Order: sequence, then structure tokens, then C-alpha cells
Amino acid sequence: MPALSPTMEEGTLAKWHVKEGDTVAPGDVIAEIETDKATMEVEAVDEGTVGKILIGEGTEGVKVNELIAVLLEEGEDKSAADSAGKNGGAKPAPAKAEPAKAEAKAATTPAAPKTAPAPAPRANGSGNRIKASPLAKRIAAQKGIDLSAIVGSGPGGRIVKADVEGAKPGAAPAMAARAPAEMPAQTPEQMGLKPGTYDEVPLNSIRKTIAQRLTVAKRDVPHYYLTIDCEIDKLLKARKDLNDAAPKGDKAYKISVNDFVIKACALALRLSPGVNSSWAGDKIIQHHHADIAMAVAIPEGLITPIIWEADEKGLAEISREASQLAQKAKDRKLMPEEYQGGSFSVSNLGMFGIKDFTAVINPPHAAILAVGAGQQRPIVKNGALAVATVMTCTLSCDHRVVDGAMGAGFLAHFKRFIEDPVTMLL
Repeated sequence: MPALSPTMEEGTLAKWHVKEGDTVAPGDVIAEIETDKATMEVEAVDEGTVGKILIGEGTEGVKVNELIAVLLEEGEDKSAADSAGKNGGAKPAPAKAEPAKAEAKAATTPAAPKTAPAPAPRANGSGNRIKASPLAKRIAAQKGIDLSAIVGSGPGGRIVKADVEGAKPGAAPAMAARAPAEMPAQTPEQMGLKPGTYDEVPLNSIRKTIAQRLTVAKRDVPHYYLTIDCEIDKLLKARKDLNDAAPKGDKAYKISVNDFVIKACALALRLSPGVNSSWAGDKIIQHHHADIAMAVAIPEGLITPIIWEADEKGLAEISREASQLAQKAKDRKLMPEEYQGGSFSVSNLGMFGIKDFTAVINPPHAAILAVGAGQQRPIVKNGALAVATVMTCTLSCDHRVVDGAMGAGFLAHFKRFIEDPVTMLL
């Protein structure tokens, strides 16, 4: 099982494109692997004959580096595949000593005085093993720190060096110790449900990732929210004029309100570099470009493909790229480099008629903009009542990176671009 992204630990073998006995050459697509975000094709790196398929289609939770098939070189026969299937793959952990032998050895071997080792990482409430970097594990072992009591700040809750450096032996840092435990899994009976009144829906890989990442984000990232109303009548007229004048064929485009939002965010981030940043534990990363992740809803959950360097792109290019990425997301064909990273997120529920909402920050981003629907509302202009199309936007900020005045400054720039879209050309 190949590692198709830096954080991948397991995947689902969605489909085989070959069968036993088929001949393959380097570059041939042999299988489709489903990760937590996309379904990706796997190509053969050597030539040979498929001797044995060890993992069937649809198998979930296949660990990275686990043996999934055996490829025979020229001259090898089927018996070689059978042998590899039994002995290949990851080496098993050394067997524990039998109790009788272990007790006898303990009775005859004097115990040497030594410092107490760090408690072995144990499963947390959700049944998952503790995830920690090798350096964090080594520091924890040297200091006698219990890793199971520490909340990791790395990707996917991974414990990193900064999490254990300040911890005292036998205890986690104060903030981590106060972190609430995750709710344990419950059976329908424990929830008080009667048989026949419900359906159980298994968690797919995307939903598991969403649950893990957003639980950590909402629990550990100090969110605060800033809301602003933007009049978009000029924007809607400009959108209509641009789409009416759009070329046909390969260069065709259809600009959406969300494309204007992405461009306005990108330009506002250029003027508010502090918001275009990421929290990295012991430092803040300030990005050179506005790489905007846009939330796309798919049947399995939510994914955020990225418009890279959106501050350098025009509306037509952003529109075409956003449309292509959204379609690839729905087809589960996104590559890791198309959805991992970025510097800022946009979540737009306006097309569903939602007036306003608050979004959960997508770490390691320092902010996310929640965009509501454009609605005609009464407003006061120069002391007189008027009607305008108003869109409410709410900025969720990580207070470790973005202070209130900094977030307000970003929204002021964003509002100026949205309300007068011609300024995006300056």
C-alpha cells in the first residue's frame, strides 16, 4: 500500500484494474486507492506478471506499506507469489516471552536500578493509538512524560516536539490536561433507541478525518468572530456584464459571486499579511501568496481544494480553476497537492439561502470567511430609507495569530473590494 500523501496512514483499496496473470509495465494503472480526501490511481513501477492479489477490492483500513499484491519477474512461477504472500509485507513484532519462561528469568536475574521509563503510549478514548513524532517520543521517554495525556498540536492531532518540551514528568501541560475527553462510542441501545427505528451509517474515510480535525480545531483553537454586511448590487451588475461578454469555446467562463469573493479575499490578504498566516506551535508562518481553500460539499463530506496564488490571478482564471477543482472534488479525483495546504479558507452557503453563519477554522489556517446569501434588505442612505442587495460575511479568527483590529482591517479591505469591484483591477 503506497503512501499517497504525507499524512496518510491507511487507505481503502477501491478497485483493481488488473487480475492475477496479467502482464504490466511501468506506468500502467493497476489499482485505485481511496484516501481520506480522494480516490487516486496507482501505477506499476516495475514490469512483470501479477502473481497474486492479497487484498480484495473494497477492503478498508489497509495500512501503508502493507503487502497488497505480488508481482512476478520474468522466469518466476506462481509458487514464488504464494511464498511472498505468506512471508512478505511488514515484519511481525517479536513474540512475547512465554509466561513460565518470563517468570523464571525474573526470578534468576537481579533487577538493576534504573530510572523509571515513560509510560507506553496507550489508546485514547476513541480507541486510536497515540500519534507522535519520533523526536517527541524520545523527549517524552527521557523526561518520563505520559504521551496519552497530551493533546497534540500537529497535523491530525499528532504530538510534536513543542507539545512535550514544556511538560513535566508524569503530567501533561496545563492546557492539555484541561482538554475535554472525546465522547466514547455508544451503541444504539445505550442511546435509548428502539430496534427498527434507525439505520446505522458507517463512517467513511472523509467523515472520520472531518470529525478528527474539526474536533481538535474547535477545542484547541481560540476562535472569535467578526461580522460585516456588504452591498453587492455593483458586483452583481459587473458579474452580468462580464458573463455576457464571455468568449466561447476553450476560453469560456461563467463568473460566480464566489469567484468575486475569492479574488476579494486574496487582495485583502495581500493588504493584511498578518491574517495570511498559519500557527506553527513555536512560531507564526506568514505566507507570500494568498492561497485560498474553498469548501466544496460532496456526498461523503467536505473537501477544500485550493486556488493557489489567487492574488496573482484574474477573475476568469479563478472561475475556470474553481469550476475544474469542484468537479474533480465531486469525482474524487483531486491530487493531494490540490487540497493540502493553503493560507486561508472560504465557506459559502449563500446558494442554499443561508443568511449568515460561523465556520470552524481549518488548521493550520488562521482564519476562515463564512459567506451568506445576497438578499434585498432595507438600508439607510444619507438619512433616507432604501433597498440594497446585502451579503453578510463572518470571519472566524485564531486569536493566537489574528488580533481583533487585524481581523477588522482585513474585513474593511474585503468590503471595499466587494462593494466596488472595479477596485480589484487596481
